[in-house]
Amino acid sequence: MLSIQIVLEGIGKVRRVEPQIEKEIIALLPRLRRFALGLTRSVPAADDLAQATVERAIVNLDKWQPGTRLDSWMYRIAHNLHRNEMRNQAIRGEKLGAIQMGAEQALDGERAAMARLEFSAVSAAIAQLPEDQRTALLLVAVEGRSYREAAEITGASVAAVTSRIARAREVLRGVVERSD
Repeated sequence: MLSIQIVLEGIGKVRRVEPQIEKEIIALLPRLRRFALGLTRSVPAADDLAQATVERAIVNLDKWQPGTRLDSWMYRIAHNLHRNEMRNQAIRGEKLGAIQMGAEQALDGERAAMARLEFSAVSAAIAQLPEDQRTALLLVAVEGRSYREAAEITGASVAAVTSRIARAREVLRGVVERSD
């Protein structure tokens, strides 16, 4: 069984995580990684973001309020870490990589080709969305968060999240309609 612990640098103490919280964190990892991939558009960067999120959450576990949603708190950490990294990259003048399409399997070659083209078009459109729209869309459409939860995670109002998702969906609808 996995056991989560972290050595606090500088003071050499080991912080152990309670078994129930440990189970919640481990169960959250696939969704956290998927969210990180949607934010970063790069598998290596998503892995780094997910790892940094878990590390930051464990180190700051005393700041989490038991009885509140651990997953929302960790999504917020991931969102903030990503936003900080984006600022740092902008300062350094680095560019972000494009999202990579995973392998698709289909029985019909024509349908597979059309599905790949549509997936590529939608992925490219998502990648081109402004970060605030992309984040809101990923939280609600992919992660299944409510608009209120997405607002709490991003620090925006529910009205702002609603507007961002509506604008993002309109862009994606146009892409899908053009590919038909």
